[in-house]
Amino acid sequence: MPKVLLAEDDHTMVSLLKTLLKLEGFEVIALDVNADVPAAVQHESPDALLMDVHLGQQSGMDIVQAIRKIPELANVRIVMTSGLNVKEECLSRGANHFLMKPFMPDELIKVLK
Repeated sequence: MPKVLLAEDDHTMVSLLKTLLKLEGFEVIALDVNADVPAAVQHESPDALLMDVHLGQQSGMDIVQAIRKIPELANVRIVMTSGLNVKEECLSRGANHFLMKPFMPDELIKVLK
């Protein structure tokens, strides 16, 4: 079962995504908004990290760069989401995909599969 690590600060979004992804056959682990995301990725070894660009007090952009500096995490797929169109910046910092909010559930599933 593919594992998705979820780093999102909107509680409603977290519960919707957890429900959707579980229905689609993913194991989902939602992180606390102030979690050390690179450490969690190392600990959980997810197939994908689904992360909001604006994560509470943290910057998703900085987190992606930190993860990409860790050699053993080079293969983790990172999908970033935001209400702002910051696709180019996300991809240039190391994300594999960018989804603009609000995105359709099937769009997310396609990206994760």
